[in-house]
Amino acid sequence: MSAGSEEDFVYDEITGEWLSPAQAAAKAEAPSGVEVRDSAGNLLADGDRVTLIKDLTVKGAGQTLKRGTVIKSIKLTGDDQEIDCRYEGIKGLVLRAEFVKKV
Repeated sequence: MSAGSEEDFVYDEITGEWLSPAQAAAKAEAPSGVEVRDSAGNLLADGDRVTLIKDLTVKGAGQTLKRGTVIKSIKLTGDDQEIDCRYEGIKGLVLRAEFVKKV
């Protein structure tokens, strides 16, 4: 192996394996088979809009997201209870599906 090629591989925390960029991209595109459901039992998908069903204090951000806050364009993480979200002023927001309801 050449000295710079080690940086090209990506560590997969789930399997504990090092993957090439092509393998990592293929794995990211493959359907996970995990169904993510909101608090009402509705099936969630990438790009859905959700609303919070209770006030949530965001650790590390020093703010509270209020009940009724709409989160646009969620992304599924592969975990059946976690969704990746974007919200103004908060980077890397991950919410539990049990605290949201599909709009």
